Amino acid sequence: MAEFALAITTRPMEAKLQDVLPAEVGVWQYEPKWDGFRCLAFKEGASVDLRAKSGKPLGRYFPELVERLRSLPSEHFVLDGEIIIEIDGKASFEALQMRLHPAESRIRKLAAETPAQIVLFDMLAGPDGTLMLDRTFTARRSALENFVRNNHDDAIRLSPATRDVTVARAWLRSTKDDETDGVVAKRLNGTYLRGERAMVKVKRLRTADCVVGGFRYLTERREVGSLLLGLFDEEGKLNHVGFTSAISDEKRPELTKRLEGLREPPGFTGRAPGGPSRWSTERTGEWEPLRPKLVVEVRFDHVTGERFRHGTKFLRWRPDKAPEQCTFDQIS
Repeated sequence: MAEFALAITTRPMEAKLQDVLPAEVGVWQYEPKWDGFRCLAFKEGASVDLRAKSGKPLGRYFPELVERLRSLPSEHFVLDGEIIIEIDGKASFEALQMRLHPAESRIRKLAAETPAQIVLFDMLAGPDGTLMLDRTFTARRSALENFVRNNHDDAIRLSPATRDVTVARAWLRSTKDDETDGVVAKRLNGTYLRGERAMVKVKRLRTADCVVGGFRYLTERREVGSLLLGLFDEEGKLNHVGFTSAISDEKRPELTKRLEGLREPPGFTGRAPGGPSRWSTERTGEWEPLRPKLVVEVRFDHVTGERFRHGTKFLRWRPDKAPEQCTFDQIS
């Protein structure tokens, strides 16, 4: 195994979640928060290694990216970025997930059909092998911009950046950007702190009104644990799109009685919960179907395959909203 300028077990610097962007003039630089796989890319001569934020190797899943990095003129570097795959000009998280496949032949096929790109936003070691961890972000960003200019490749992109918080706030308000899910703020004089939450991130969040098509009990007692959410498609079928579990303990008994009074199959007339899922935060066991009478407003971040990728945040009940008004056009 090659000896890189930094150990491949190096953990990337992370960000802490906040509700608003810091705005001190001359202190911060803002960048889009990319919706992909975070990656540290190591190169030493002909040896290239890609590592996920968890430290797990990514190279076997993105062989085309390994080859593109290997072919760059620069012989040495450690770069921080995000792997993305674009389908019809839009970033697809689902396409990324499809790469996590055990069969090499399948991965090679997908690599040819939907090649990946890496969006770069930091540099830990430069082309001459110099470590840059202790340099300011301003210096690292300048070196990274030079690197991208000197290593032109369509698969290697430089993340946009601004020091104008007004521009960054506009990025947050945008509903047309499918590649990013928020904004990251970095201190201009900050060094690269491995594994520490030394940056700030603010996520772009949206809301939707959903039908409660079912619920699941808590594992330890017969009280509601999560609400199963649905949206109507163009054929009028109610499809399961996710869940919300932000229910206070004091409200569980009353809500459980209310839901149990509405139990009636099928609950979902289109895609239903209970099948295999890559959303490990949601149990896929038994659930209780409900008559489609209740509407709830939830906050969500991303949609993948017509589903909320993560659990949603309960905002309020919507007795003023008719269930049939809860359609997919809210999240498309």
